[in-house]
Formats: sequence, C-alpha cells, structure tokens
Amino acid sequence: MLGLSRPTLRSDLALLVMLGLIDAKPKVGYFPGTAMSSKGQVSNWLTGLKVKDVQSMPVIVRETMSVHDAVVTLFLENVGSLVVADDEGNLSGIISRKDFLKFTLGNPSAGSMPVSLVMTRQPNIIYVDPEETVLDAARKMIHHQVDSLPVVVTKDGKQEVVGRITKTVMTKVLLDFASQSLQGEK
Repeated sequence: MLGLSRPTLRSDLALLVMLGLIDAKPKVGYFPGTAMSSKGQVSNWLTGLKVKDVQSMPVIVRETMSVHDAVVTLFLENVGSLVVADDEGNLSGIISRKDFLKFTLGNPSAGSMPVSLVMTRQPNIIYVDPEETVLDAARKMIHHQVDSLPVVVTKDGKQEVVGRITKTVMTKVLLDFASQSLQGEK
C-alpha cells in the first residue's frame, strides 16, 4: 500500500518487536505486542505518568503587549505558542504561530496592535490540569489538533498557568521510555 519493500521496513519492525510494542510470528505476521496490552509495561507507565511530571515552563505575555513584541518573544523563546495572562496572572488567551500569520498578513498596522485582538479566548482554550495523565493530554492535543496545551490550576474560579505541554515534550517522553526499555534489555 505504501510502496515499500519488506527489507525497507524490516529494521523498523525489528525495533518495535524488541520494545515489545508489536510481536511477530512466522507465516502469521505482526500484531500488537504484550507491552501494548492493558497489563503491559507501556500501558502501566503511561497511565501513571502525570502532566506535572513532564510539563515545561510556559511562555507568558500580557494582554497589552504589542503583536510585534509578542512575535519577537515567540522567536526568542523558540516556542510555537504564547500564553496570554491578565494583570493578575490568570489565563486569558493563547496565541499560536498560525494566529499571528493570519492576523499580520496584509495588515500593515498589525504590529502595533495589542495581542488581545489576536488571541484565542475562553471558552475556546483547551488546557490540562497538572494531575491529568500524559495520555489524557495527548488525546486532547490530537482531538483538538493543537501543538501545545497550557497547564492550568483552577483556584477560586481563577485559572493560574503553571506550565505547558507540547508535542516536543510528548516526543521526549516516548524517547525516554524507549531508551529505558532498550537499556533494560541489555
């Protein structure tokens, strides 16, 4: 279906078999491995891993910051999105690279406008709680087609941003697990 030969895929499939993610039987083929079962190692590890254990620091800007300064911050911090907070530090919005592109293309005065005109506002912001599992965060990212989620603690109706979780963080989690699995087999 993909137009790939068996030798092309064999090394990748062998790695997945070594990790226990898939199993192989001669004349049968490949099928889900024991590590992926509900009692498997991957499943147990991922269901116990909380967002608070892997989150990174959020990059927060104020609602009054100019679009120009926010774009500069985006590049200086090397992130894909910025979290917007009000003067008390509560979540008020989020801005992605795509939001900046849509707003600035063909708009010569966009740079001087405040980010509050560009940001996605509540209730349209998808976020996670630090106590949610990494699997729940991954499901939210995939379902809502976003690259990152702010990690928010809700106290007395206020939403304080305490971190962020990104596709890069998720990839690092998987890489760390794969590395640990390979070392455990040696």
